[in-house]
Amino acid sequence: MIKVLIADDHVIFREGLKRILETALGIEVVAEAASGEEALQRAWDSSPNVVLLDVSMPGRGGIETVQEFKRRDSKIKILMLTAHPEDHFAVRCLREGADGYVTKNAAPEQLVAALRKIANGGKYVSPSLAERLAFNLDASFERPEHERLSARELQVLLLISAGMTASAIAVDLHLSVKTVSTYRARILEKMHMKTNAEIMHYAIELGLGR
Repeated sequence: MIKVLIADDHVIFREGLKRILETALGIEVVAEAASGEEALQRAWDSSPNVVLLDVSMPGRGGIETVQEFKRRDSKIKILMLTAHPEDHFAVRCLREGADGYVTKNAAPEQLVAALRKIANGGKYVSPSLAERLAFNLDASFERPEHERLSARELQVLLLISAGMTASAIAVDLHLSVKTVSTYRARILEKMHMKTNAEIMHYAIELGLGR
């Protein structure tokens, strides 16, 4: 039996995932979580084999949560779920220890196949993502600017691109406004930008978004 923990901050989406997985033989949803912190706690209580983890959640982001899961238990399998275009975030997630990456518009059978594959020790990426990974092996391939950012900096960039103020971001991520401002300054420096408007324009051009 594959025991699954679903971590996503949208209740309706979690319910949809549960219904899909409940129809698949040999799969049981043992816990749910609405944040990275809650996912780590519920995993301790329920001992899942696989965590279905949203990339973008309040508080601890998906990428940071992957890092912490793998630090605590390298055997646990992580399948990332995201509304983002897969070519923008998949490589980062896989580098940080995720075992697979599926977009939220994937067909139910694709999700189940991905879950089964990583539960059995494999890795899952779509054919289009496999092509992206091949490009990343090419030293001459020009990587997007945001790949220079840390996991937390990337999370702040996404919130800035959504039009959130520093104070709103601080509340969302459980940080101080001063800390958010420091992350913003690092983002601007690393990406050679000067204003939030430039960050927002960059995010729109690349199809980034929360």
